[in-house]
Amino acid sequence: MDTAILPSTFLLTLLLAVGLLFFIRASTKDRTEMMQLISEQEESVLMPQLQEYFRSRSYRVAEVDHEKNQVTFEGFVKPSIFLAVFLTLLASAGLVCLSLVFALLFPRFGNIFLGLVLFAPLSGLFYWKKAGRLEKVVLKLESLANQPQLFSKITVVAHRDELLELQKALPLKPNE
Repeated sequence: MDTAILPSTFLLTLLLAVGLLFFIRASTKDRTEMMQLISEQEESVLMPQLQEYFRSRSYRVAEVDHEKNQVTFEGFVKPSIFLAVFLTLLASAGLVCLSLVFALLFPRFGNIFLGLVLFAPLSGLFYWKKAGRLEKVVLKLESLANQPQLFSKITVVAHRDELLELQKALPLKPNE
């Protein structure tokens, strides 16, 4: 093979490996956001609906602050088996590519580099240990007596996927 092709292929493969490492690390990143939602229902009707929604999603009430009119829910988020297997497969493919490039660069040690693939399950294990965690949802309810048609404003601090599911499940609109 041409001598200029091997170093450039190695560099590109190394860059892809770095990108894969960042992708695996980002799979466990905390994605907590704050969102303000408004409802056309009164507090007395809305609060039981919110409690039932979070109870059905396996959250429990952890703390109630009556002064701030704030409720904190806690729930354990289980890691995804699919994502752990997917990350392991991606790491396997990346390590096979890297070992093939090493085998081309150093032909005397060619088969030894294929042993790098044995490290692929570590990515799934890393995800599994980091992704399973206790998730908190902070809910603050305020009444909007000064606006007709709108009765309640809710400030929610939660994972962004949880916020999307909450908007789908209950008649809540984003506060613009």
